[in-house]
Amino acid sequence: MDAPKAGYAFEYLIETLNDSSHKKFFNVSKLGGTKYDALPYSIRVLLEAAVRNCDGFFMKKEDVMNILDWKTKQSNVEVPFFPARVLLQDFTGIPAMVDFAAMREAVKTLGGDPKKVHPACPTDLTVDHSLQIDFSKCAIQNAPNPGGGDLQKAGKLSPLKVQPKKLPCRGQTTCRGSCDSGELGRNSGTFSSQIENTPILCPFHLQPVPEPETVLKNQEVEFGRNRERLQFFKWSSRVFKNVAVIPPGTGMAHQINLEYLSRVVFEEKDLLFPDSVVGTDSHITMVNGLGILGWGVGGIETEAVMLGLPVSLTLPEVVGCELTGSSNPFVTSIDVVLGITKHLRQVGVAGKFVEFFGSGVSQLSIADRTTIANMCPEYGAILSFFPVDNVTLKHLEHTGFSKAKLKSMETYLKAVKLFRNDQNSSGEPEYSQVIQINLNSIVPSVSGPKRPQDRVAVTDMKSDFQACLNEKVGFKGFQIAAEKQKDIVSIHYEGSEYKLSHGSVVIAAVISCTNNCNPSVMLAAGLLAKKAVEAGLHVKPYIRTSLSPGSGMVTHYLSSSGVLPYLSKLGFEIVGYGCSTCVGNTAPLSEAVLNAVKQGDLVTCGILSGNKNFEGRLCDCVRANYLASPPLVVAYAIAGTVNIDFQTEPLGTDPTGKNIYLNDIWPSREEVHRVEEEHVILSMFKALKEKIEMGNKRWNSLEAPDSVLFPWDLKSTYIRCPSFFDKLTKEPVALQPIENAHVLLYLGDSVTTDHISPAGSIARNSAAAKYLTNRGLTPREFNSYGARRGNDAVMTRGTFANIKLFNKFIGKPAPKTIHFPSGQTLDVFEAAELYQKEGIPLIILAGKKYGSGNSRDWAAKGPYLLGVKAVLAESYEKIHKDHLIGIGIAPLQFLPGENADSLGLSGRETFSLTFPEELAPGITLNIQTSTGKVFSVIASFENDVEITLYKHGGLLNFVARKSS
Repeated sequence: MDAPKAGYAFEYLIETLNDSSHKKFFNVSKLGGTKYDALPYSIRVLLEAAVRNCDGFFMKKEDVMNILDWKTKQSNVEVPFFPARVLLQDFTGIPAMVDFAAMREAVKTLGGDPKKVHPACPTDLTVDHSLQIDFSKCAIQNAPNPGGGDLQKAGKLSPLKVQPKKLPCRGQTTCRGSCDSGELGRNSGTFSSQIENTPILCPFHLQPVPEPETVLKNQEVEFGRNRERLQFFKWSSRVFKNVAVIPPGTGMAHQINLEYLSRVVFEEKDLLFPDSVVGTDSHITMVNGLGILGWGVGGIETEAVMLGLPVSLTLPEVVGCELTGSSNPFVTSIDVVLGITKHLRQVGVAGKFVEFFGSGVSQLSIADRTTIANMCPEYGAILSFFPVDNVTLKHLEHTGFSKAKLKSMETYLKAVKLFRNDQNSSGEPEYSQVIQINLNSIVPSVSGPKRPQDRVAVTDMKSDFQACLNEKVGFKGFQIAAEKQKDIVSIHYEGSEYKLSHGSVVIAAVISCTNNCNPSVMLAAGLLAKKAVEAGLHVKPYIRTSLSPGSGMVTHYLSSSGVLPYLSKLGFEIVGYGCSTCVGNTAPLSEAVLNAVKQGDLVTCGILSGNKNFEGRLCDCVRANYLASPPLVVAYAIAGTVNIDFQTEPLGTDPTGKNIYLNDIWPSREEVHRVEEEHVILSMFKALKEKIEMGNKRWNSLEAPDSVLFPWDLKSTYIRCPSFFDKLTKEPVALQPIENAHVLLYLGDSVTTDHISPAGSIARNSAAAKYLTNRGLTPREFNSYGARRGNDAVMTRGTFANIKLFNKFIGKPAPKTIHFPSGQTLDVFEAAELYQKEGIPLIILAGKKYGSGNSRDWAAKGPYLLGVKAVLAESYEKIHKDHLIGIGIAPLQFLPGENADSLGLSGRETFSLTFPEELAPGITLNIQTSTGKVFSVIASFENDVEITLYKHGGLLNFVARKSS
């Protein structure tokens, strides 16, 4: 299906840019007079897209006027939005592209031309997003992660071989020569300025050596176990128009989006317009720090955009966040992020845009802004927008934008009043609400131990952790008896004895999510590591340390600044590029640690520089997880515990026995900025661009088909044609009633998409494991759910397989339910499979905020393939509710003040309801149970578009029919 052609209903607004007779643009600033000047910058971007794409069908004049009248129409109307481009990452990009391939099959079956199925807008797919750690610290000594691939098989793919060495340089695993322990301090800062996968210099001997072995070995294994999906990605880039694949070994989705794909201003056929993006990753919002409007959506909506349909959203409220003052020199941007996150969560900005203004904005670097913008999913906002200003232009100049490009960009943005400055003659825009944050009020902090919104000042960390031990089990408490809070368990590890206690750090990870985008905090971590090593401090060897940057660019500036060997010396050696520890893919802890934790019932800790720390996410045995800036991750790893007061207690001692405090090794802001200026430079971005465009030997030599239809391999356990289109008809059938449906799951409040959607490694006793075992795979070959998102059979079996799922039928956390006709307690998939064989429809009962958390399309696709026809909840996370409608599941909502308990529902009844022929938004429906009870619910459809999609059986069927 081709994109709708704009009818240029507003072509009278087209003007020529002053500095070029060829470049034109829609001067939307002339639309509506003073109304435009009062609009927030983010709403001006929505308005420009509406004007440019107004065709009278998908985008009507009425929609344009609604956006222009934002002040009175906010929160009251739905408006369509055509983003300039789409970004897919591997975890959710693979099912999106598989659905696209399956849609070609469906269109052909309906008699249409499958070649018409291709993206209508630029679509970039990044392969490096999800990384499973098989090796950390010294690659030679670590065994592959159980559930990973076969190293010998993977080894056949790579021309690079890493040979063991005799004498590593004080733990620096990449050095080939003999070493003298005294050379570390004398040769600091001597790394070459080349990107990884090209020779760099050993900082000790100035001899060329390969990239850290852990990177090569993890890439080796990743390429081996993911060969099929990489071949599928390459086929997609060849067959579908407008699809570009960022080769593996380059970087993750939101990082590459920020560093390479961002245009800021698009130029298409001499027409200038603002860059904007939606994609299958919640961290798309990072680009709002560059003045690019963008947010994460599900794979279903992304496919619609790729086929020329708009994203539909309620015209949002815009909260203006005024930043004033300047931050304390010891406060990192992560502290600013966590401070703003907590403040905005308390204010309540869910479902709204946040837009920053005020004198404090100019004091924030682009790295600071993008980190703040990236955290907006944690405080519930759709996005957090920083308009383009002089700081933005200076950053773009450093990243390789030409002077001519920057000149036309600035001229255009000023012409349409999208350029921010502190001396705004026309005044600040009008906002739905204005809040003020004084940067002076922010203090260094961490977040945890179970939720990202629970912020703890570093100065209060020790007392807060003690309070957590005392409190009842809950969002913060662990309820450890007072007499057991001082318990110590001795362990023997690598020939030495260590002591573990409550608060002991066992995982310390500087990971690829969120924080690594900011060079200042990464360099601060490296400089702190340098000073720590020079002071004789070290990290205990049983602590699982890792460094997983978001892209090779981070490796570049850590190498060129000379701090990488010091991080490696402390155990923070680069393991690869992508989500790892954050999504539960950490390497397993040692048996000695696991046994000690179990023996003492210890509350051990993980500390990571990410933005997710929900209980059990890192490792089942690690109960307390804290989010922190990268330098604090290193500091707590050195301390070995979170039960420490950095102001009064030392990190350790130097060789002479002198106490070393955190203040002794903490780098100054001036020192960090100086190193940042010297090493985060134009050459870094230029090298990344070359790397992306050149690819690598493995990717370039990978063979892939180029047929119009993908040649599905029926034996494949990675890529499988999904069953969404199996019963597709040329025209939609009338809505069918839901009769005598059983309840598959009876859930409580705040069920997240993490509870619903498959993620992480595949447990050996799970339904997905049984499926793979029956196809001849061993547990080492299972890989992760993310890698197998292209196989609907695996993903369906992994739906509701989270061990933390609390089903009221079972009474304890477990991925189980009851099959009521037989009375058996089964895995959720096995029960659903029995219900489907018996022809019994299913529903889910839930409480408040069903589907909260990250956008995950399989949180809707999975239940659909399990046979779920409707969800009945007290309230929904909007984006997940949209996904349910998009896949063909009815989102039903209890009337205000009612729930399953108040209605006396046990969940063991059967439920029946009928849909009227004229289904309307917000219509009330009656449900009758097998006990004779009748009660009313709301059909939670918000507009006619959603009703149309539901009548078609979901967005995929709708698009397939339109394409045939």
